[in-house]
Amino acid sequence: MSRPPDRRSQILETAAELFAARGFHGVSVADLGAACGISGPALYKHFDSKQAMLAEMLVSISEELLRVGRQRVADAGDPAAALAGLVDWHVDFALRHRPLIVVQDRDWESLPEDARERVRSLQREYVDLWAAELRLLDPALALDTARAMAHAAFGLINSTPHSGLLPDDRMRDLLSRMTLGALR
Repeated sequence: MSRPPDRRSQILETAAELFAARGFHGVSVADLGAACGISGPALYKHFDSKQAMLAEMLVSISEELLRVGRQRVADAGDPAAALAGLVDWHVDFALRHRPLIVVQDRDWESLPEDARERVRSLQREYVDLWAAELRLLDPALALDTARAMAHAAFGLINSTPHSGLLPDDRMRDLLSRMTLGALR
């Protein structure tokens, strides 16, 4: 039996949905509070600012992508299984967190500089995790090419919020097949 999310996580989830729908600057603290069933100023019990919410939201998803990605690679028996595990993980993440993908893409410039640097660093590690597996599958593959391939795969998978016109189970299968096909 899973525990219900804590209040802080609920606020972040609500904020992600609102930011995705209206943009970071289109959502006030009062809007966030109302959507969470509290006053706007009560949010300051949980976060220092709206920017701090955005920072935690985007840093935490980057940490999660990398952490679970590393685990998928560690659990795989070979590079092909590792790549399939990475694709499966990223597709699952994209389908479950559509608002976060929109926020990451659209509200990047609103992220405080220190958080932006942390996200960039985590994302570079995540790209390199994928690139390493691609190069194990094809040792002749140059690192810059493997990184470009990983970015292209993310672009395909992360198009989900905009192109998810199928039910999730069919979209999951389609994205996985297309991504693995493109990477091989």
